Amino acid sequence: MASKRRRASFHPHLSTRDFRVLARFIHGRFGIKVPDVKKGMIEARLCKRLSRLDMGSYAQYCDYLFSPEGMEKELSHFIDEVTTNKTDFFREANHFTCLVDEVLPAIMGSRRVGAGHKLKVWSCACSRGDEPYTLAMVLSEFARSNPGFDFSILATDISTRVLEVARRGVYDASEIAPVPLALRKKYLLKSKDPRRHQVRIVPGLRKKVMFRQLNLMDSEYRLDRAMDIIFCRNVTIYFDTETTQQLMLRLCDRLAPGGHLFMGHSEFLDCKMLPLVPVAPTVYKKVRTHEKEGTGSGC
Repeated sequence: MASKRRRASFHPHLSTRDFRVLARFIHGRFGIKVPDVKKGMIEARLCKRLSRLDMGSYAQYCDYLFSPEGMEKELSHFIDEVTTNKTDFFREANHFTCLVDEVLPAIMGSRRVGAGHKLKVWSCACSRGDEPYTLAMVLSEFARSNPGFDFSILATDISTRVLEVARRGVYDASEIAPVPLALRKKYLLKSKDPRRHQVRIVPGLRKKVMFRQLNLMDSEYRLDRAMDIIFCRNVTIYFDTETTQQLMLRLCDRLAPGGHLFMGHSEFLDCKMLPLVPVAPTVYKKVRTHEKEGTGSGC
């Protein structure tokens, strides 16, 4: 009993040396910059892992994490703790208006989709599923008034924990407040237990989204074909300039000509070295080099 009390009151200290070792690893492996001011946050988030593993120091945890066994068994837990997963349904809602009013009609007009060709959409950092399910609702509504239109959504994240939540598609009733009432009635099912105050995405909508773990720093994304639309919103705010540029080059390689890239409203994208031109605030279209020169556009 006394040992349990000692463990409960024990608060290990993350040294500056161990913090910087972890920060370099996070940046090198996941692209996320972790400045010194984040030391307290990292210490707090990893404290529960030390307790779960019955470890007395962060130095001991680092030794374990970087061992072959740690890379196999602990890395996914480490990712879950140190990554930030802020998300909402219909976040930055004008992007979805732009998608329906401008981007989709342009794609339909180019005949790149329809007649058996599905629109391919990628939600790069899907977190708990709010963004891809929002996309699925919006695209399903578009399909109702555009016969022959069909779509599929790939939703990826680095965290296995948030992907498990996303696959289930179960949310507290308070989380779906941004979803318009008409869409709630069509695409959300209330829990049979009124005490739970939860909803679930309808099966037909869940089937339109494929969830997969993916690290955006990987050199190979293994996509079956180029994407028509990529949502990579509020991701590069955690990256430095060089990492952002490398990521954008990789995303452009996976974006079909004429395809569109959506970024977060607070993100700045330098298009000088990219085959992109802006078409709306933080919305970009992939063009060929001679087309870009002809427009005279830049970001």
